[in-house]
Formats: sequence, C-alpha cells, structure tokens
Amino acid sequence: MRAVSANLLALLFLCTCACVFYVWSRLESRLERYKRGLQLPSSFHVGPSPDISAKTFRALLAVPVAQRLHLGGRLDVRNVTGVRDQIGSLGNRDYHMNVDNKGSVQRGVPAKVGSLVEGIFWSEWLEAQLPASFSEEHARAWRERARGHRIVRLEPGCGRISNQLATFSDGAKACVRYGINADQVQGETLTYYLANLLGITNLPPLILAQLNVDSEQWASVRRRIGGLQWSERAVVSLTEWVPNLTGVVTPAPLRQESKGLRPLQGELGNKTTAELFELMQWTDLIILDYLSANFDRLVSNLFSLQWDSRVMERETNNLLRTPRGDLVFIDNEAGLVHGYRVLDMWEKYHSTVLGSVSVFRKRTAQRVIELHRRRDTRTRLLELYRDSEPLSPELGFLSYEHAGVLQNRIDRLYKHISHCKEEYHQL
Repeated sequence: MRAVSANLLALLFLCTCACVFYVWSRLESRLERYKRGLQLPSSFHVGPSPDISAKTFRALLAVPVAQRLHLGGRLDVRNVTGVRDQIGSLGNRDYHMNVDNKGSVQRGVPAKVGSLVEGIFWSEWLEAQLPASFSEEHARAWRERARGHRIVRLEPGCGRISNQLATFSDGAKACVRYGINADQVQGETLTYYLANLLGITNLPPLILAQLNVDSEQWASVRRRIGGLQWSERAVVSLTEWVPNLTGVVTPAPLRQESKGLRPLQGELGNKTTAELFELMQWTDLIILDYLSANFDRLVSNLFSLQWDSRVMERETNNLLRTPRGDLVFIDNEAGLVHGYRVLDMWEKYHSTVLGSVSVFRKRTAQRVIELHRRRDTRTRLLELYRDSEPLSPELGFLSYEHAGVLQNRIDRLYKHISHCKEEYHQL
C-alpha cells in the first residue's frame, strides 16, 4: 500500500512539474515575441495575428489538394512583399516620379461638394489630382535596370519561403517569385499586363528572368539558389520592392453592411480628398480582381465572413499603401490562370464584390467598353505581353479557353457599367 501511495505521489509530482514547465515555456515564448515587437522601428506597421483567418483560401493556396481537408495549426495568411524587412533599402524610391504639382493637393481636407462625380464616373477634377502610382516611364526604366544588373544577395522578405528578396549590384531590390507551380508566376505576370492594358498603374513594375547559375546575373547567388532547391532554367518573376508600405483596411462603403459605393453627392460629400483618392483606387482594384478572378484579396475576406464577422475590419490581403496614399496591388498570382480554374467556387463572391461598386474611373471604364466592342482582348493582351517581355515564349500565355473566360468577364463588366448608367440616369 505504501508503495502504491509513493508511486501516486511521484506521478502527481511529475505531472505538476510538467504543467509548470509548459506554462513557463509559453510565457517565455510570448515574452520573446513581445521583445521582438519592441525592436521594430516605430515606422513599421505591425499587422494582425496570422491565425485570425486560417480557413481563408489565402492559406489553402500553397497546400496540396490532398491535404486541404486536413489542415491544422496556424497558417500565415499574409504574403507581404517584404515591406517590414529593410526600411533602409538602398533601392530606388522614386516610384512616383511622375508626381507633379497636381499631387500637392491637400488630402486631409474635405472635398469640394459638386465636383466629385459626373454621372457614374469620378470627376475630371478628382482624376486630375491623382497621378499614376507607377508611371509608364518609371516602369520602363526599372525593367531595363533590373535586366542589366547582377543579383548579389537573396534573402527572406517577400512572403512565403519560396519567394526571396533580391538585392541588385546597384543596391536596388526586387521580390523574386519562384512559383510552387507555373500557374503562379504566369498569373502574376499576366495580371500585371492586364492592368497595363486597362491603364491601372497600381502594380509595381515586373520582369521575368530564367534561373541560370552560370549567367552573370545569377552567379553571385549560386549557393543560395542551391540551398533553396530552385530548379535550373525555371522562369521566375521579379517585381520592384517598395519600402515603407503599410496595410489597408476595406473602406466602409465596400463592407457587407453598407449599401455599396454609389455616385451620390450626399454619400461622398463628407469624405476628405484622401479618402476619395483611396476609393478611386479601390474601384480600379475591384475591376481588376473581377476580370482576373483573383480571389486572394477582398473576395477571400468576404468568404471568411462565415466564421470571422470582423474580417473586413482587418487589413486586406495583398494590398498596401505608400506614405503618399497610393495603393499598391501585390501578389497577384491567384489571378487569371488559377483563378479561372477555381472560378465555380468563387464566382458568387466575385459578383457580390463587383455589385458593390457603381462609380468608376472614366479612363478604366472606357478601356473596358473598347475591349467589349472590339472583342479582341486576347490579341491585345498577347501583343502587349510579347512586346514587353522577352521571356514570354518561355512562360507561355493563356489557353484559348481561359482567354474566352477573360473576354466573357469583360462583357459582363460592360453590362454592369451599362446597368449603373441606367440606374443613375447617365446616357
């Protein structure tokens, strides 16, 4: 009996020790995370905890199909383009060199009532105050510079581990996307050129490169490429790395409890100029994501409302803001190719998001109307892609089936714009 009692006491003692050790280790882990948070410069933006929405397709994107029904634990639902890694970058920071005196408008003051919208379009007065985020001249110069300089360092800093933050010999930086499959690099690249075709300038400049450790461009990072187990001759995308970016929360007019973004002076007249500028860019974002069927931004947030009622109050996936107020659309790999393959799952959410917008940038709408009338979206996108990207034959283009889906979505968007014109009496 004494032996049994002694054994029970010993077992109880061991269990107590184990519990104390577990609690202590958890406290130590939290303290360490807290200390790391204190070490961040004050200008860094700290995002939400990554476990708030592990069920979003953002987390499922990189997981093999066979495992998607058995997910457990925490998954990183962000894929930020290295914005928190090195604020002291030597890279190029003149991404908005096209800013002129028009960009000096006071953004924090209330806008002029009566000059905000013209029918269903943002007014010419507002359009004139909002210059391009990445001008065509800047993008062309960046692409030439990126193709002409050696990569001297690769390091983490662009979201998932398969992506890397590259430093060029001139100190500039870029995010290198090595796709888990070819769809991701193709989706990222073709979405960039679709945005170009529509006149949407919020995507950082992009080039393609082919991995070749014997070439001058990649020779300095040969060992790093080997350690990453990147395949020789794989085609990767490089996008300009922009420092000092912060997260963006979905504006109130585009949340589920709102009536949507409508061209009504009474609803827009109390907005500041900065808020209106941001809403203008959101309308372009929604058009681009609808056409490319990119579910990995606002649509995934809408999907996540099923279990996270406050998801719209948190930062939107793959959307960042510069200190000047420009929105930057990053990580567009889910667009076009993969987005079209899983379109049946997401279409009702895409339609809901598109239906929340009834005011547009006139230039963007005119491009859509032209593509609808000429019905040559595939031809024009392919020509732009081939003329701009020497490696386009290596990466490939949309299948005829997916090109048909794109044209169909152009046509649907045209009908939506026409419906909005009728609803708000715009001829």
